[in-house]
Amino acid sequence: MDPVKFEIKDGLASITLNRPKVYNSINRAMALELQTVLKECAEDDIVRVVLITGAGKAFCAGQDLNEVTAGHGPSIIDIVRTHYNPIVRGIIRMEKPVVAAINGVAAGAGLNLALCCDLVIAKQGVRLIQGFGKIGLIPDSGGTFTLPRLIGLQRSKALMFLNDFIMAEEAEQIGLIYQAVPEKEFGKAVQELCERLSQMATRAIGLTKRALNHSLKNDLDTQLGIEEQLQATASQTQDCREGIQAFLEKRQAKFLGQ
Repeated sequence: MDPVKFEIKDGLASITLNRPKVYNSINRAMALELQTVLKECAEDDIVRVVLITGAGKAFCAGQDLNEVTAGHGPSIIDIVRTHYNPIVRGIIRMEKPVVAAINGVAAGAGLNLALCCDLVIAKQGVRLIQGFGKIGLIPDSGGTFTLPRLIGLQRSKALMFLNDFIMAEEAEQIGLIYQAVPEKEFGKAVQELCERLSQMATRAIGLTKRALNHSLKNDLDTQLGIEEQLQATASQTQDCREGIQAFLEKRQAKFLGQ
């Protein structure tokens, strides 16, 4: 079974973690394949939006610990360095919108990889957990970077120290995820969100994402300079010209992602 299903259709690149019998836990084959398809998404101009979800009942249960304890598998250090870190960089640095659709439990590295995405939508009733402390490890896969910026230090410490589950509904309320949707509406909500993003000005979204990434470390004057540079780039795109013309003509813009 291919550990990752991948399809591009109508500007949407769908990535499905595909080890449902083990709750889509991540092994080396899945990690390397995920790196490959993320790179393809970043480089393919046809792709306007990327969706990451899981097969079966889970989104992702985190690292496949059987691989770690097998004796001949990669070490934990190797897993962090060569499996997860390239995936995190690939998601965050991709100048296209990346949506995580949490269809079932998300734990450990699985949760943190989802939180690296630009918009996270989850089924109501789904449980999210850090869980690293239960096996004597620290949160990785960008968790110590993303969580404090999403929900602050106090809540981040509580989730990471205590390893309690948090339900999708509460995760939405505290700003950990974008939206928690009833199960019957989940598929439609994910589809509509991705369709909406795929019809927007992709280059502008990518440049906005770059500006926001810079803002995490810049002071005000530096950030204003970044905005000035990126706005100069955005203003020269075909989508910008179309957007202005559509506004003047009082019609819906038809963006091409260029």
